[in-house]
Amino acid sequence: MIATDKRKAIFLLPQEGMEVRAIVRRLGVSRNPVRGIIRQAGVLPPRVRTDKQRLDEELLRRLYQQCQGRMVRRHEKLVEKEGLQGCYPTLTRRLRDLGISTPQTTRCPRVPEEPGLEMQPDPSRYQVELAGRRVKLIASLIYLRYSNRRYRTFYRAFDRFKMKGFLHEARTFWGGAARQCIIDNPNLARLRGSGANALIVPEMEAFAKEHGFGLRCHEIGHCNRKAGAERSFWTGETNFLPGRTFQSLEDLNAQALAWATVRMDNKPQGKVGLIPAKAFAHERQYLVELPAHLPAPYRLHGRGTDHYGYLTFGVNHYRGPGTKRADVKVLEYGARLKIYQAGQCLAEYPLPPEGVKNKHFSPPGQPAPLHPAKNRRPRTEAEEKPLRALAPAVQAYLDFALPIKGIQRHEFIRRLLALSRKMSVALLTRSLERARKYHITSLETVARSAGIYLQQVAGALPLAAVDAAFTHRQAYQEGSLTEPPDRSLYQDPP
Repeated sequence: MIATDKRKAIFLLPQEGMEVRAIVRRLGVSRNPVRGIIRQAGVLPPRVRTDKQRLDEELLRRLYQQCQGRMVRRHEKLVEKEGLQGCYPTLTRRLRDLGISTPQTTRCPRVPEEPGLEMQPDPSRYQVELAGRRVKLIASLIYLRYSNRRYRTFYRAFDRFKMKGFLHEARTFWGGAARQCIIDNPNLARLRGSGANALIVPEMEAFAKEHGFGLRCHEIGHCNRKAGAERSFWTGETNFLPGRTFQSLEDLNAQALAWATVRMDNKPQGKVGLIPAKAFAHERQYLVELPAHLPAPYRLHGRGTDHYGYLTFGVNHYRGPGTKRADVKVLEYGARLKIYQAGQCLAEYPLPPEGVKNKHFSPPGQPAPLHPAKNRRPRTEAEEKPLRALAPAVQAYLDFALPIKGIQRHEFIRRLLALSRKMSVALLTRSLERARKYHITSLETVARSAGIYLQQVAGALPLAAVDAAFTHRQAYQEGSLTEPPDRSLYQDPP
């Protein structure tokens, strides 16, 4: 094949008066190719492929629908029913040329990298080892597209409130925000649609307007609008998480913040060796300045105080100042609580670290109450232990019917303990054995069974009266055509 530059020279030399023989001697090309190139004006003609067997486009599209897009099965049907003699690669090339197997896509427009123009947040799921135990977490990351500066935080759960709090934290840390926030079509911020036609949730749209930036969904398939976030997640998976140990979620977030804002900010990145800290020093003046008094996102909760002035929030208890019982409003921020009454802030508490449960917090300078509130019932370990010691049948029934955790577990234990004090151990044992045999978890049914046992002289309860003519009913005749039910669940336990 003759190179393009040589073809152009062969075409131009005769115009300067050089004969074909001289061109052949100088360039070492045969006469026939030289004459052909001159006739073609030095332009290589397009190569047109001619197939030995023509494949009908309508036939290929119909088989594509019938075979559900499976290429191998479509080739088999062409060979069996249509007598196709072509090979498998010929079929795949023809389908690609027609745009059947691989839809035709358009190129992504290149987005200019202007300082202060774009920032992009994105969440991702991880399994991280905390204190020797693997837990599921959600990492939320945001980066500035011009300077590649990042901010990262891990959460147990990530909802719309956490998303607003994360964006506020990043904006506060940077001292400003980019004019556009490009999101990856998440349901937390997108109401419906995608790309330029996406409709943003009114709550998130109002939040973005308040903070001086606009929310925008990138077009599906435009990888250049999310490559920075995906690359940042990959760098975290391969550089941050391996070789590090974390004792708690707070420890993980502290290390993640130092890694993202100190180490990665001063490390050259990419082929050009961009240092995010230096690039951000130039981009900082283009960010949208926001007032310092702009409040952080919060959620409003209504609570009531008990006799000792405590209100319950989450799994802990917080005391409000004053001597009267009243309803208060609790404002939940990302890292603290504020208690309001009649428009006045009574107290402010930092949220305790993860894992702190059933603790009482009081304002500084005020003594804690001498006694806990009477309506806070203790846990049921003391009630469960004597119940299990009554009889093996009671212990077996508890293992079967006891919920794993939650308020229902404690309520079930207390009710069963109260029932055990109303009857003898033998009667309770027989009632619980019958309940376990028939998979009964209702204590009301257990109490009725015990009452029937007391009324019977014999040891076993009588069976229910059954009409022997039930096999002649129409419903029974219709149901007899189905498979017999599995009654192994109701057999006597071993």
